[in-house]
Amino acid sequence: MKALVYRGSGQKEYVEKAMPVITKPTDAIVKIIHTTICGTDLHILKGDVPAVTDGTVLGHEGVGIVTEIGDGVTNFKIGDKVIISCVSACGKCDYCKRGISAHCTDGGWILGHLIDGTQAEYVRIPHADNSLYLIDGDDKDDKALVMLSDILPTGLEIGVLKGNVQPGSTVAIVGAGPIGLSALLTAQFYSPSEIIMIDLDDARLEAAQKFGATHVVNPSNGDAVNRIMELTDGKGVDVAIEAVGIDSTFDICQRIVTAGGNIAVAGVYGKSVNFEIEKLWIKNITLTTGLVSAVTTPMLIKTVDAKKLLPELLITHHFTFDQMLEAYDVFEKAADNKALKVIISAV
Repeated sequence: MKALVYRGSGQKEYVEKAMPVITKPTDAIVKIIHTTICGTDLHILKGDVPAVTDGTVLGHEGVGIVTEIGDGVTNFKIGDKVIISCVSACGKCDYCKRGISAHCTDGGWILGHLIDGTQAEYVRIPHADNSLYLIDGDDKDDKALVMLSDILPTGLEIGVLKGNVQPGSTVAIVGAGPIGLSALLTAQFYSPSEIIMIDLDDARLEAAQKFGATHVVNPSNGDAVNRIMELTDGKGVDVAIEAVGIDSTFDICQRIVTAGGNIAVAGVYGKSVNFEIEKLWIKNITLTTGLVSAVTTPMLIKTVDAKKLLPELLITHHFTFDQMLEAYDVFEKAADNKALKVIISAV
């Protein structure tokens, strides 16, 4: 089969690779119909995730067809169309029972990280019963459902829920990429009074306004912190969601959060940041970080079915598998190409 593999820091290759096989009774093999590229994949390529080894197939998102199941798989059958969760969950360990399957002792984020991932024609899914979600019916937009593999659960769980967005909250989201926009879409479930989106890319800010942002701020046009303070009458925001993963965006969050507010870190970090604890200790803030557990995926599926959430809004570009490297080029230069999420399809 064809697959996109990691070749060391800054290097990737589209190669012929052996087909995955069932190794445990709880495994399933899934034929990929649609996959995508995540910002985390770019962090891997930058060398920010040293656990990824040479030859690993990248990717942790996708929709596909179950082609083979182990003897221990009971929730799925051959031929089922499924959403692949970015997190593999055994469902039995202490972490899974506590609802933080990101830290599953025999799973967690392993696809495209510790084992081969979804940017391939086929993928092995460990703990299939707890790591796949059935796509019921033939009237679904399969491409849009790829957004439920990772970015929408991440935006909701790590941004909105950890940030404690409440009715009437003022929310600032720093970073209008796919995760930031997913936080924007799902924050609206909780009726905040204002959602301020901050980004350097005017095209992404324009998309944010279409998706429901009440205000947008481009830091290149002046002091973003002062602008946000103006918008909040000098109080700052109740919730600051960091959705990039660099020092400057974290700094904006720690400077705009109000007393008693929340900073929710959803970005992926490869370097340390300047954390001004000497200013924040007295403000009674809460700071959270997190790796998504995807426990909200069943709820998100229902919101999509009810047309309360439109994940297709996040898709800007379409490619086929033989255009995998081109898809990476477009996504890596997202600002130049006005790219949000790219979809890579088998046909």
